[in-house]
Order: sequence, then structure tokens, then C-alpha cells
Amino acid sequence: MKKEVLNQLIPEWARELYSKRMFSIRDLFKNDKAIIAMVHLMPLPGAPGYGGWGIEVVEEQALKEAKIYEENGVDGLIVENMWDLPFYSGASRIPPEEMTAHAVVARHVVKNVSIPVGITVIHNGGRVALAIAKAAGAKFIRVCLYTGAAVWDTGEFDHGVAADLVRLRKALYAEDIKFFVDVVKKHSVMFPGIDLETHTKWADFYLADAVIVTGRMTGEAPSPEDVAKVKSIVGDTPVLIGSGLTPENAEKLLKYADGAIVGTYFKVNGLTQNPVDPERVRRLMSVVNSIRGRA
Repeated sequence: MKKEVLNQLIPEWARELYSKRMFSIRDLFKNDKAIIAMVHLMPLPGAPGYGGWGIEVVEEQALKEAKIYEENGVDGLIVENMWDLPFYSGASRIPPEEMTAHAVVARHVVKNVSIPVGITVIHNGGRVALAIAKAAGAKFIRVCLYTGAAVWDTGEFDHGVAADLVRLRKALYAEDIKFFVDVVKKHSVMFPGIDLETHTKWADFYLADAVIVTGRMTGEAPSPEDVAKVKSIVGDTPVLIGSGLTPENAEKLLKYADGAIVGTYFKVNGLTQNPVDPERVRRLMSVVNSIRGRA
């Protein structure tokens, strides 16, 4: 919904409901073309990759990478349980030992950086992500399957969670926490008949604060045509690139997108499992700042 449409609404309840949405990426971040960096947590207790280390080890690694990002000019962070794979599907299946550790580490990051922090819980752990964000003081969550239905790479069929999440956010007095939602998300295949245009319209109708467009897998970029299509549908609602942004394609993708979530490119040798490479952060931010300067 565009701002001018909001101003034409007559019922007070309608103005109140829609006024809580984001109308600009700068409602939350200080810059246009905002770059949100991924803090990929080490395997948490209970995950197959967990090696018995204490939570302070996870906190130290997460904050080290968060500080690299902050010091080199990124606009925000997302703290994600990237290495709790293979992933569960849906919030009801996320083990409490993993979600509580995630919350503790996220709070440590939030307290020690000055840029906005968000939360993602894979796959589609929206309720858990919202709970962690509330506990940690995070500003937004990424919701993998907000509307529609899909099959995840784990083979599990899953469905949208918008109805529950919007109600829970209100019940938790957490309406300051924004919902960044994926459309036709990576690592999944949408239910037949749900194309990019349909999924985008559904997400926008159900009050998404920002819409995320991804490639098929982690590190793969969406096409500029898909990004342009999504932006044409949602108007003022911010659109983010959710995977695959690099210095080489940033000009084409950020022509249409309001920002991007970046993880893989920022890692040593461009491998998602590796630690953050400060030089790669500086390289991409230099390109993004150049794009901002010409905008």
C-alpha cells in the first residue's frame, strides 16, 4: 500500500492497521540500498555439527563477525542458525536447546552493536524467530514462508504462517518488530500454481514490511527481471535481494531493489562455511556506496 493510499483511508481502524508497515527502507536503516549482513552462528547445542563448546565460544565468534560488518559500513545484521543443518521445517519442530542458545547469542550481538539486528530461524521458524527477537531486542525477523505453500529441500511440505505471526506479534506487544518475508524462496519448490507474481501479491496483502527475492539456492542471485517484477507489484514496500549479491551484479540488482541481505559473498573465498573476510566487506560496500552516490 502506498503512502498516498494510506492517507485516503477513512476508517480509523484501517489507518491504524496499515500505518504500522514500512514504507521505506530508511524507516529502519540509515541508508538507501541498505546492506544487511548475515551472522551465521556456529552449530548450536543439539545440532549434528555441534562439538560441545560453551555458549561463550559461539557468542565470541558471532560478535567478532558482527563487529567486522559494523566497522566496514553495513547497515544491519541478521543472526541466523545457518549451521543447525539438516534443518527442521516449521517452528513447532525447532528444538528448545537450539532456540534458547540462539536467543542468548542474539542478545549478546544486539547489546554490542549500534546497527539494527534481525533474526532468522531456518526453515520457516517464524514463531521462534519472533520470540527470539522479542527476547533479544532485535528489530525485525526474516520469515521464509509467510504465505503460500511449498516443499523444502528436506522433503517436508510446509505452509504460510502469516495469520499466526501477525496475531502473535500483537499479543506480545511486539509490533515494532518488522516482518521481512520471502517470495518463491531458495531451498524450496512452491506448490503448483503459486508463481512469483501470485506469491508477491499474497505477501503484500498480508502486511509484509519488506519482501525478499532470492535465487534457487544459497549464494545464487535472482534475475533482475524477477526483482523488477516484485518491485512493480509492491510499490513503496521495500524489496530486498535475499541471496547472491556481489560487486559484479550489484548495479543491475540494486537498480530495482531497496537493499540486500548478504552472507556468502562476505566469506573467505566466497564459501559460506568460512569466516568473514573484511576485505570482501569493504569491496562490496565500496560498490554500494558508489551506487548510492549516483542515485
